[in-house]
Amino acid sequence: MNASLGRRAVAEAVGTGLLVAVVVGSGIQATELTHDVGVQLLANSLATVFGLSVLIALLGPVSGAHFNPAVTLATWFTERRDPNGLTVRDVAAYVPAQAVGAIGGAILADAMFASPLVRFSTHDRSAPHLWLGEVVATAGLVLLVFGLGRTGRAALAPTAVASYIGAAYWFTSSTSFANPAVTIGRALTDTFAGIAPASVAPFIAAQMLGCVLGLGIVAAVYGPNAAAAHREINLPGSEPEPVST
Repeated sequence: MNASLGRRAVAEAVGTGLLVAVVVGSGIQATELTHDVGVQLLANSLATVFGLSVLIALLGPVSGAHFNPAVTLATWFTERRDPNGLTVRDVAAYVPAQAVGAIGGAILADAMFASPLVRFSTHDRSAPHLWLGEVVATAGLVLLVFGLGRTGRAALAPTAVASYIGAAYWFTSSTSFANPAVTIGRALTDTFAGIAPASVAPFIAAQMLGCVLGLGIVAAVYGPNAAAAHREINLPGSEPEPVST
């Protein structure tokens, strides 16, 4: 499938929106079913793992299944000298689509559970150890995405990326947002998965720092040409090659 930029942007908006709907909706459902915070986080993380895996497999062949401005920017940076790589025009379409999709996904989740459609979160996440968690989570995600491409294992992306995010829910202090668009969307819901608007900018700054560090690790481990083996189907962070259907 050789999708137009418009169709790829729609895929990014839909994918990011459904991802946020999964994260927020499962958080709401978990808090309605149990008061045990550990069980709530387990339910939230498992739903995210399964939902993200499906979305990557479904939309990867259309847009590359970035669903994440940090991944989009990292892809553009590594492919900026590649005539077939992601362009500034692509980035200008992808990033707003991801942000709009994330906002729509949060509103959709709230609507499904009869919550106020837009209510800014009061869940403050402003602390240095949480920012460090976001740096680690995002750096690890970028390393995984580009490492899969460099080692010719892009077909593992749906399972590997979703599994990493699920694990990072538990081993990072921030519960691994690792995504600027998702962070923005989650600011609009005052539920289990929410983040207070005042906490959004520092989280995004930490995520972008993690993105830069992740690219640095990729270069150190695999060499400087991170785009070399990064253009296969279903790899989040790559523009898809044409596919026979």
